[in-house]
Amino acid sequence: MENLPSLVITHDDYHKISAILSFAKASVAEQLEEELGRARLVTSEELGHDIVAMNSTVTFTDLDTHKAQSVTLCYPNDANIEENKVSILAPIGAALIGLRVGQEISWPLTDGKVRHIRVSAVTQG
Repeated sequence: MENLPSLVITHDDYHKISAILSFAKASVAEQLEEELGRARLVTSEELGHDIVAMNSTVTFTDLDTHKAQSVTLCYPNDANIEENKVSILAPIGAALIGLRVGQEISWPLTDGKVRHIRVSAVTQG
């Protein structure tokens, strides 16, 4: 992944996500661990309202299909596709954490394809 966007994650989210990494598929765990390793850690009070955090709802656009989608980023036990709740351990969940509105990222999926997305809105949960 080249030209990676800067990430911002709260200390609390960082520690909770780190604790559950062992439950992720190896490829997702490795990518998520890399994301966490390059993130700037902040307190909850320092987190901007335009940054994707745990339990926030994020709207993003697939840059290949131009389709917009809104999901709530959650922990695995709260994931529910019918309610658009996506686990942090899912490839798209791992890609979104820490991004700011306007940032883009290319993220490999488990089927070998690469998804190119841009964050367009964030609502904190």
